[in-house]
Amino acid sequence: MGGSGLPGWKWLHLHALAERLLTQHSGWDGAHVNRVVYCTARIHGGGNVTSAQDQDVYLRALRAANAVDVIELGTYVSRVATAPLAVRDRRGRPIICAPSWPIMVQDGDAQAISGARFMASVARREEKGSDVNVATHLLLDLFYHRIDAAIVISNDSDLSLPIRSARDVVPVGLVNPTPGYPAGALNDNAGRGVGRHWWCQLTAADFINSQLPNPSGRYRKPMGW
Repeated sequence: MGGSGLPGWKWLHLHALAERLLTQHSGWDGAHVNRVVYCTARIHGGGNVTSAQDQDVYLRALRAANAVDVIELGTYVSRVATAPLAVRDRRGRPIICAPSWPIMVQDGDAQAISGARFMASVARREEKGSDVNVATHLLLDLFYHRIDAAIVISNDSDLSLPIRSARDVVPVGLVNPTPGYPAGALNDNAGRGVGRHWWCQLTAADFINSQLPNPSGRYRKPMGW
């Protein structure tokens, strides 16, 4: 899958991606994409001016190319967090690091401190509101009968309840955009409720083959995208 060092995947045409997923995975005969909602948050420019400018160009290009119907913005929250030093296990879960040679923790008498932890204070930037915005748009689309099926591109387990509720009303395709394991809370029976639900994971080909024109209107793809 793409990464910050691999150009050619960020300039994503969201409507084209949705059509590709629909065609390749859904099995919903005669279906077409009639509404694309993109939930994101604007990057703070204070610590990352270039990324904020690149994101602004991308959002404008999406509108210029009619690649999205709604852009719903949450917020980024910056704060300082303190947490124990950890590494990932094979499923991405944290394993707390314990002192061991060549680095140990000792008390004033040069005795090893049993059970010591390494603590780190780090800057954290968290996207807030996007999961709520996804859930709100999904449920409002159902309430106003704007859709006959839904594709949700997310691996956020916080969406388990609205997605589970939606499956009782319309078929739902759930797409994991991350290279990691799908969130277990989002799994279900394909025949639940109205049935015809499906799951898939985005691939490098999905990104590469669903790119915006360059330029899109007046907007050109940023360097490295």
